[in-house]
Amino acid sequence: MSDEPRKTDVVLIGAGIMSATLGALLRLLEPDWSITLIERLDAAAAESSDAWNNAGTGHSALCELNYTPQQPDGSIDISKAVRVNEQFQVTRQFWAYAVENGLISDPRSFLNPIPHVSFVHGEAGVKYLRRRYDTLVVNPLFSSMEYIEDADEFARRLPLMAEKRDFSEPVALNWTDQGTDVDFGALSRQLLGYVAQRGMTTYFGHEARDLRQESDGSWTLKVVNLRTGRTSKLGAGFVFVGAGGGALNLLQKAGMKEAKNFGGFPVSGKFLRTDVSRLTEAHRAKVYGQPPVGAPPMSVPHLDARVINGRSWLLFGPFAGWSPKFLKQGDVFDLPESITLNNVASMANVALTQFGLLRYLVGQLMLSDAERIDALREFVPGARESDWELNVAGQRVQVICGKSGKGVLDFGTTVLTSGDGTIAGLLGASPGASTAVPAMIDVLQRCFAERYPAWESKIKDMVPSLGRELSSEPALLDEVWSYGTRVLRLDEPSAVATG
Repeated sequence: MSDEPRKTDVVLIGAGIMSATLGALLRLLEPDWSITLIERLDAAAAESSDAWNNAGTGHSALCELNYTPQQPDGSIDISKAVRVNEQFQVTRQFWAYAVENGLISDPRSFLNPIPHVSFVHGEAGVKYLRRRYDTLVVNPLFSSMEYIEDADEFARRLPLMAEKRDFSEPVALNWTDQGTDVDFGALSRQLLGYVAQRGMTTYFGHEARDLRQESDGSWTLKVVNLRTGRTSKLGAGFVFVGAGGGALNLLQKAGMKEAKNFGGFPVSGKFLRTDVSRLTEAHRAKVYGQPPVGAPPMSVPHLDARVINGRSWLLFGPFAGWSPKFLKQGDVFDLPESITLNNVASMANVALTQFGLLRYLVGQLMLSDAERIDALREFVPGARESDWELNVAGQRVQVICGKSGKGVLDFGTTVLTSGDGTIAGLLGASPGASTAVPAMIDVLQRCFAERYPAWESKIKDMVPSLGRELSSEPALLDEVWSYGTRVLRLDEPSAVATG
């Protein structure tokens, strides 16, 4: 980047799935707009969106039990599951549009069909899962779900989990074949490649260090070339901060009043992984269990069949670690530098009240390799330590919201936009990438309110169900689901290399 200030219509900070999705949407809607991407690393999608830094679950609430909590009266609240599934349906439709219109060359490069399964053991768990199934299956979004208690059927579908299992303890599964495994890194790179081919200016190895709003509402960014140390300025009409865990600090530096009461709590993730073929061939599902009593939602254990770079893997976790960094390749000062006079009370309140989270983190930090394998054996009773290795995944920055003078730890995803619509950012973790499309359409609505009506018909071409609830329109659901399945080739067997 030269020393001379230059102007651009849109700046995207961070080359992950959120920036990639917003960039693709804007390029389709406004082909003549100038778009500039700034990424501190030397490659796209190398942080949270990288396949090894997340679980790769197309979060559609098919198997994640934390989205269907049991109420004190024993009933199951499925409202969050329905909401998350509706959001994923929007994302899935856009992916199909992207494939059909040349934004993505081959859907199998990032997306593979895989059953999504909920797993419980013990009488209480079985009763809960039965109620969950009975509540979900009557909703059109979950009508394909199966309930399984039979040990022989369990063994047929999940042979690796059945081997050496004592079936005198009751077990149960909720099973659906409608799940997916997603390589969000590969998807991000393809979408960004499409935008770059159509004129996006891209700066890798550059970091946005400061943002200042001018009197006309535009923004001036201080950008540093991390290779040379040279600093330059960039002017932009609109800024999107999609920098993963680094978004909070940048929004604070921008003086965005909507972000001033927010804080962040970083938690690193670790997974056991294996590519041993006798194991990967015996487990072709994403299986989610129940978190330990009192543990936070992020602790839900799962055994995932993954496809990364065309190769089959199994991952089990997550196990939590802790670092003050907000990014895997971040700075140890990320957390302290995010604490301000506006959010210190909220963050202190969380520190003083979230004993369950603190107890969970301390316990996780003290785990030995043998203890991690013991946790794996709840899913794979015959697991051998020699077959598995520990992989350090990405950083998750949980959002701390300042509400009524208190800090509330939010385990979801939060979109922040300025009142004048000139800057936006995304904070949080799960369900994250799976809801990228509805999140970025939300940004378009809130930040480009005057233009949005003219864009709406084009967006409906990309997302036919836009603004409608598929759970209330089974005919439309069947139509868009069948279209997506065909275009995304999800009706074909998963093609992976093993061994």
